[in-house]
Amino acid sequence: MLTPDQDTRKALIKLAEEKNIYLEGNILKVISTEGDEEFAKYITDASSRDKEIRRKRLEITKQVQTQNKNLLEAQTSNECLMTELKDTLKNMEDSNAQIEQQNTELIASREENERMNKELKEALDAAEAAKNHAETDLDLLQKKTQFELINLIVKVSLIVIGGVGLTTTCLYVVAMFTDKDTQIIGSTWSNMFGILLTNAFSIIGTIMGVKYASEKSGE
Repeated sequence: MLTPDQDTRKALIKLAEEKNIYLEGNILKVISTEGDEEFAKYITDASSRDKEIRRKRLEITKQVQTQNKNLLEAQTSNECLMTELKDTLKNMEDSNAQIEQQNTELIASREENERMNKELKEALDAAEAAKNHAETDLDLLQKKTQFELINLIVKVSLIVIGGVGLTTTCLYVVAMFTDKDTQIIGSTWSNMFGILLTNAFSIIGTIMGVKYASEKSGE
């Protein structure tokens, strides 16, 4: 046990009264008062004060520990959230990259489709132009063939008509100059010319009708 001298006791009591400062800790348990009631009261007050301070310190320590625990839990939760956020951001970046790649592929596909449509349109236009050109050439060829055929028919008809008429006329003239009976050949010559003229106009009318009908059908 520790037994402070009289001056030390008075100094401790005076410090407590004036400055409100007391001894603290386990030293209070080993100090002997030796029947000094005033110093015994000081030790009792100091012990009570020390217990109260220890209790408050313990409460503060518990509060700090609880706060530290909460802070650690919050920090752990924040770290988990940060990890999840990083993963989410990475997934979003990957998704954006995939979307950009898909958009690039779609744009390339659309451009390819537009190019193919353009080429197809050009091919269709070329085919349509070739068709129109072929139809025009065919129409011209048909008209040319028809015209040549009509000319040929007209020429042959005229040659036949002229030949028959010339032959009949020559026979009639020969009969006249040889003092033959021209009554029969004259009537025959007249009838022949009538028939030839009628057939000639009939042939020409038929040819013109066929030509007109062909032109209408072509239109």
